Amino acid sequence: MDIEFENNWNAVVKKISAPYGEELDVQAILFLIGVQELGQGYRKFTKDQKLDVMHIAICTLLSQYGYYVFEGIDKDGWPHWSATEKLPHLKPLQQNHLMRQAIVEYFRKQEE
Repeated sequence: MDIEFENNWNAVVKKISAPYGEELDVQAILFLIGVQELGQGYRKFTKDQKLDVMHIAICTLLSQYGYYVFEGIDKDGWPHWSATEKLPHLKPLQQNHLMRQAIVEYFRKQEE
């Protein structure tokens, strides 16, 4: 286990969770990143839109590693991405770790 990474992850979770009064999980953090990247502020989303918002977050995060490239914004203001290379086959724990790493990196870049 990488102690430095775990410390960085815990710091991000603590910072992001503070306004909500409870510790957020990866899915909740992905949703918040998606809302931020969508840039339309928080509003009521349909179930399908919530999935789309999370997809925005995943594409944003994985674009840091070259897996997606930003294509542009559609007429409704939603960003679109295209895959640039195939993601490696990862087990669920590996997928979770990749997302956590990408989240830490995303917030590190936000602070620069």
